[in-house]
Amino acid sequence: MEALKSCYGDGSSDSDSEAAPSAPTSAPPTVFTPLPPPPISLLDPTTFLDLQTGQTTRVRSFPHVDGNYALHVYIPINISSPSKKELSAFLKKVSSRVPNLNVVDADVPLNILCQHDEKLEQVALGREFHISLGRTVPIRVHQIDSVISMLKQKLHIQRQYWIDFNKWEVFINDDHTRTFLSVEVVQRGLIEITKQIEAVNTIYRLHNLPEFYKDPRPHISLAWSLGDIAHSLKKVVDEEMKYAGGKSFKSIFSCKFKGIECKIGKKAYAICKIPDGQ
Repeated sequence: MEALKSCYGDGSSDSDSEAAPSAPTSAPPTVFTPLPPPPISLLDPTTFLDLQTGQTTRVRSFPHVDGNYALHVYIPINISSPSKKELSAFLKKVSSRVPNLNVVDADVPLNILCQHDEKLEQVALGREFHISLGRTVPIRVHQIDSVISMLKQKLHIQRQYWIDFNKWEVFINDDHTRTFLSVEVVQRGLIEITKQIEAVNTIYRLHNLPEFYKDPRPHISLAWSLGDIAHSLKKVVDEEMKYAGGKSFKSIFSCKFKGIECKIGKKAYAICKIPDGQ
């Protein structure tokens, strides 16, 4: 088991934070004053993004069970430099009206980054994003080889296609504890991604894992907030889109499908990869 833990991590999700231990009963309660956000000068993109791999701000949506490992199947997405300009401009507008937004997988307030264009593009938009092809669910050690083998069998042959992110949208998680500002795929690439989700669902069913949402809406999330602020955030997004001309379904940015990856605990697997030049 120790060897497995060193390979996959020691919990059901490497991106989850545990509750802080309670203070000893004999000691008086200590009042902590929240620290201010870190100076923007400390947010070096390289080291900062390395720290993000721990993803300490996520909250586990399923209980920790020793011997379980979080399974996530996804399409990796990287945003090109030209596209970051338009995305940054929109994030600035929304953040000025919704100040409690944070960078995805980080504790850095978005409105702090918005004061510096270069940091905003590098820190908020320079990371690898994911289009989920299945729910993030716990699996047991004995299921790992079977899941990986079936994913490769079903998905290893894929052709390259274009993915258009056409629409700003707001999503909330299942338990309404997080709200996300996202860009959604509603046209080019939607058919191909939907087929890939169906293939992953087939494998999940065979392993008695919960399938993806009935009507999947492929997207990547760029910012998040605690709690359910979907209504107010959606209102701001719709108003800003209206000010921009109301072109909800024009391409915000596009990228080529490059492959599918799977992460189990801390270990990543390449399920399929499209060679460069295709």
